Amino acid sequence: MAVQVALLLWTTTVWSWGTFGLAKLIDNQGYASCVTSRRRVQNLSGQNLTNVPLDLNNDMQYLDLSHNPLVKLQAAPFQRLSQLCFLKATSCGLRLIYPGLFVHTPKLKFLNISHNLLDYIPDLSLPLLKILDLAGNQYDSYQLPGTFEMLANLSALYLGSVNALQVDFNDFDSLSDSSLHHLILGGGVEWQRYDQGSLAKMKSLKKITLKVPFCENLDLFENLLEDVNKTQTTNLEFKIFPDLCNVTGDPFRNLRTMPIVKNVTILNTWINSSFMMIFMKNVFLSNVVTITFENITYNEDTPEGLKFPTLNHTMVISSVIFDRVKHYQYKYPTFEMSVDIYSKLEFVKFSGTGMNIVPCNTMASLPSLKTLDLSNNLLSDLGFWWPGCSYTSVFPKLRHLSLSKNRFVDLSFIAQQTHQMKYLESLDLSFNSIVLDKPCFWPIHITSLSLSNNNLGNKVFSFLSQYLQRIDLAKTGITALTREDLLQFPMLTHLFLSSNSIKVIPTILSPTLVSLYIDQNSITSISRESLAGLPSLRTLKAGNNTYVCSCDSYWFINTMNKSLLPDWPLDYTCNTPPSVADLPMSEYRTSRMSCEAWLQAAVALPVTMLIGLAFCSAFYACDGVWYTKMLWMWIRVKRRGQKQANLLNNTTFRYHSFISYSHQDSAWVESKLVPSLEGAGLSLCIHERDFVPGQWIVDNIINCVEASYKTLFVLSNHFVQSEWCNYELFFAQHRAIDAQQDSLVFILLEPIPTNSLPKKFLKLRRLLMQQTYLEWPMDERKQQVFWVNLRSMLQVADHRILKDMDLELTQSASLIPDDLVPLLK
Repeated sequence: MAVQVALLLWTTTVWSWGTFGLAKLIDNQGYASCVTSRRRVQNLSGQNLTNVPLDLNNDMQYLDLSHNPLVKLQAAPFQRLSQLCFLKATSCGLRLIYPGLFVHTPKLKFLNISHNLLDYIPDLSLPLLKILDLAGNQYDSYQLPGTFEMLANLSALYLGSVNALQVDFNDFDSLSDSSLHHLILGGGVEWQRYDQGSLAKMKSLKKITLKVPFCENLDLFENLLEDVNKTQTTNLEFKIFPDLCNVTGDPFRNLRTMPIVKNVTILNTWINSSFMMIFMKNVFLSNVVTITFENITYNEDTPEGLKFPTLNHTMVISSVIFDRVKHYQYKYPTFEMSVDIYSKLEFVKFSGTGMNIVPCNTMASLPSLKTLDLSNNLLSDLGFWWPGCSYTSVFPKLRHLSLSKNRFVDLSFIAQQTHQMKYLESLDLSFNSIVLDKPCFWPIHITSLSLSNNNLGNKVFSFLSQYLQRIDLAKTGITALTREDLLQFPMLTHLFLSSNSIKVIPTILSPTLVSLYIDQNSITSISRESLAGLPSLRTLKAGNNTYVCSCDSYWFINTMNKSLLPDWPLDYTCNTPPSVADLPMSEYRTSRMSCEAWLQAAVALPVTMLIGLAFCSAFYACDGVWYTKMLWMWIRVKRRGQKQANLLNNTTFRYHSFISYSHQDSAWVESKLVPSLEGAGLSLCIHERDFVPGQWIVDNIINCVEASYKTLFVLSNHFVQSEWCNYELFFAQHRAIDAQQDSLVFILLEPIPTNSLPKKFLKLRRLLMQQTYLEWPMDERKQQVFWVNLRSMLQVADHRILKDMDLELTQSASLIPDDLVPLLK
């Protein structure tokens, strides 16, 4: 049965893949493979440079010099570029490349010097070179230099010149043992000669792209196909005919005997319907699985349109692609073919064809179709689901449908119509004009949905199916993502939210999520807690956000598993604070200690203890305890002096202090104590000098204690053995209780063990426990502090409350015989 199918196509604007597409492919591959930091990228294209700058960054990895009038490339600017991996110098008018230039760039992997004026193919010995583009130059031969044998890793080679009109047998000898997989050959002009066997030498070829028209001499094309059959080529691309070329014979009959070739592409060419029938007949009789027509102009030169004859042959072709089709006539083309011919098609693509209606019989006549791509057309809701058709059984095996870049609007209507496609799993509605105005009721079998590049907003989650596993909402105007939004999708594994305005990632997203894309949003940091709710996550794309480089980002920068980030480190830069703006996050440095409080405490505590211990040790070694005690006593004296000023206003004393000491300590008292205190203007009462002769000793003691502002005890082992010293201590203590609480001053002349004190000195033991005392130091420096504190204690009394005792002391001292003084003790 033959069915006439009118595919409704419209004229569209077409752009050429040849120049732009290949250049873009090299750029994208080179950038991804070479660049590890954006700081190592230098784009100097279009800056009217006549020479390559000499001050290029030594760590340069990517350098673009295109569209500058350079004329020649000298070696000097490249001498320090040992890290250069990508070099592009297209459309520069280059005529000369100095020998030895590439010796300085051993890591070069991508070299594009296409569309210049080179009249020769330069010598290259770059063992790491992967892609080389020499197309669009002026050389007149495809003879490759012997140095190309050194290109052990070369995988793609672009050769083409309008002056090269023939291919000689030995042109590609230097690549006979290479690993070259893809050869792009031809300058867009017809060849005058092709030596058979030239391409057959490159056994490793997997793909050949011929940019050579064959119209005047089709025998060359047939010979070339025979050589391709001797390689490992599975993909064959060619621009076969120029405009208005009249094809005679059958130049494609060799396809039937090429079992390895599986994919054939006709690109950037003019195709007549008469040629199409010849070509497709051979394709149907070959082992070709995929046939592609890319960027073609279709001319219907047969009255019946494209009419395929019935073939008694099992067809293996399973994929047909029409990508960017321009129609020579302003009318709908007509295809007429047997249903059996395309009944086994599994993949069909009509993209960029201007299609605005899909006919009913086309939809019903593809029983094996699994993938249908109708992107970049003029289809609308009713153009795809045509009201004139009865959709009881459409695409019975269709699993993947792409309606991207069309004019679809009503999401509710689309959701309802997909119930007819019983096996449909994925639906692509990106780049349309989708409106959310009515509830959507989706079939359970749709698990993947793309609504990217539609203006939908935050409410979009309420219009989606709970059975979705894969959701693409990139560039849909989402400003906030909540936990409640995602809990609606218990089976969600892949979520794409790129190019929105999301600021925060919820702490708990979805435990089933495997892939999350949140790049190009307004996220300032990614916390450990937010990813803790994604135990199954394997891919996180989060680059090009407004990251704040601070302690909030410490975990993400230093600790997070970077194998989850396919775009790290290139797309991650600091946005704030201004001091690190545009700094790659991989180069941002901050210490863990400055960011984690528990670690600061854990380190600070032992450090503080060590410092404290060191301080205490130094304090003890430098007698800090003694100096502290002296300081404390001095402070107490000063405070008490003011406090007792009013108390002593009506009291009169004759002496600043009565000195109580053992006779055996008199040498220290007379040589040290008395001179130091009396030299400071203090009046002292000393029993050897000031006791009244003939008076009972106890009375003398009592009178002297009461007449003195303070009683100073010089304590020593001799003191505790003296009976009279015990009396003096007893009277002075009672006087302190009755009158003045702090009238007792103790000087410890030497250490006195507590257990050595007699029982009669139990009061002294208690006093020493309750009251601070001064210790006589042996160190001369400390002795100065000792005298200062002692004088301060005794000088609190106002001189006006002391009687003038000078005369009395002189008279009394003259009345006491020297030989009787020791008996007073």
